[in-house]
Amino acid sequence: MAGHVGVLLSNLGTPDAPETPALRRYLREFLSDRRVIELPCWKWWPILNLFVLTTRPRRSAALYRAIWTPEGSPLLVTGRAVAAALARELALPVALGMRYGKPSIAAALDLLVAEGCDRVLLLPLYPQYAAATTASTFDAFFAALRARRDLPAARTVRDYHADAGYVAALASSARELWQREGPPRRLLISFHGIPRRYADAGDPYPRQCEATARLLARALGLGDGAWALAYQSRFGREEWLTPYTDETLRRWGGEGLDSADVICPGFAADCLETLEEIDVGNREVFRGAGGGRFRYVGALNARADHIAALAAIARRNLAGWA
Repeated sequence: MAGHVGVLLSNLGTPDAPETPALRRYLREFLSDRRVIELPCWKWWPILNLFVLTTRPRRSAALYRAIWTPEGSPLLVTGRAVAAALARELALPVALGMRYGKPSIAAALDLLVAEGCDRVLLLPLYPQYAAATTASTFDAFFAALRARRDLPAARTVRDYHADAGYVAALASSARELWQREGPPRRLLISFHGIPRRYADAGDPYPRQCEATARLLARALGLGDGAWALAYQSRFGREEWLTPYTDETLRRWGGEGLDSADVICPGFAADCLETLEEIDVGNREVFRGAGGGRFRYVGALNARADHIAALAAIARRNLAGWA
């Protein structure tokens, strides 16, 4: 019966190419999601089409070109590697589906059904639940199911922000760097931000980020003054979750801090927000403000301990199925 069970691994997505037309298509899909932009259509449509999509695609394409690999988008390349490794670990079919762009969640579901899977576990690679990411992925998954006549049984993983294996893998990734090159004076634990009003409306995301950060700091044996939490990647003019990553690093640099590391536990795979925004842009912010050594602790990507943690999470949620 194990051959009839499949796992649909999902992440945010990526443009097809680091070019302006591809970014315009990708951003239109992404920023048209009502889970991502919680504004009335009459207000957001002109902003999106008359301003955002006329300027941002060109700027974003230049940033993507800086991190693009010969194999393609880092997020997609890593996603395929994680899916293949997880399939070997579980001895089950695993398909990768992106919330935006290709391969889509619907295409991944089609692959699993074509392989004979009549039970599917959706595992979004978002350790911390947010409506803009996890709930949106659920929306796309169930929309894909609605398009089918013969439905597979379905389960979903909501979050794994406090999972022991996940936290241990994060701690190991930082500890390995510190053993090679020495620890930093201070560690910044940076998560993707969301608008403050989303949290005020009841989104549990900031509480889960705080829980992950505390668990990671404890696993690393860090005292209160040795680490901080911040939020990155804000967009638009309204207030997002604070403190902001760039402002925190600018302050640390202004204090003359001689070394700082940044780790991003909310990103299961390296992408534009880690490789360019953190390792390039925020490095410049910290160093430009007077800071010393700056290091980005890479995402877990296809590390063996990350795959083991994801496999353990999947097995718990597949109980009774496989």
